[in-house]
Amino acid sequence: MTLLQVMADGDRDEVLLRTTDLATIAAELAPFNITLEQWDTVELSDSAGQEEVLEAYKADVEKVAKQGDYRLVDVVRMKPSDDPEWPALAKGAREKFLNEHTHDEDEVRFFVEGKGCFYLHLSGKVYAVVCERGDLMSVPAGTTHWFDMGSTPEFCAIRFFQEEDGWVAGFTGDGISSRMPTLDELV
Repeated sequence: MTLLQVMADGDRDEVLLRTTDLATIAAELAPFNITLEQWDTVELSDSAGQEEVLEAYKADVEKVAKQGDYRLVDVVRMKPSDDPEWPALAKGAREKFLNEHTHDEDEVRFFVEGKGCFYLHLSGKVYAVVCERGDLMSVPAGTTHWFDMGSTPEFCAIRFFQEEDGWVAGFTGDGISSRMPTLDELV
């Protein structure tokens, strides 16, 4: 379920809006030039690799890449595994993005499967946007945010970049992310 929960930035319990209505979500994000749209989805095998995923969404990927001058496109997949090292890998991946930060270029993600939550810290509020299969989220460069993939990450996403190092985070040092509900708590 695609979800938006808006909270006062000083109080996780002060929920100002909670909705799954896509038109309302888009309207709430539009003043910040943040877009959320949905693509038709394609059935892929659980083991689909980068080439297969990109080929399945080729027309949409090419359109977004051209519009945003995104020269690099890749696929990231997190999926529970029986590998004894998986819990540590998942924890490390999650923690990497949990602190508030900005990027020098747009952050654009299409969810092929699974879910994740973008937290956008804007105008004294936190906009928690839970994205799921079929959602394309575009967050402009310089937007203060963080991302939670949940305690048991399970998603596949197409990522768009203008430069190879465009996703490098500039951390703000604000601990607000630790004071907001996690993805697991939101859903």
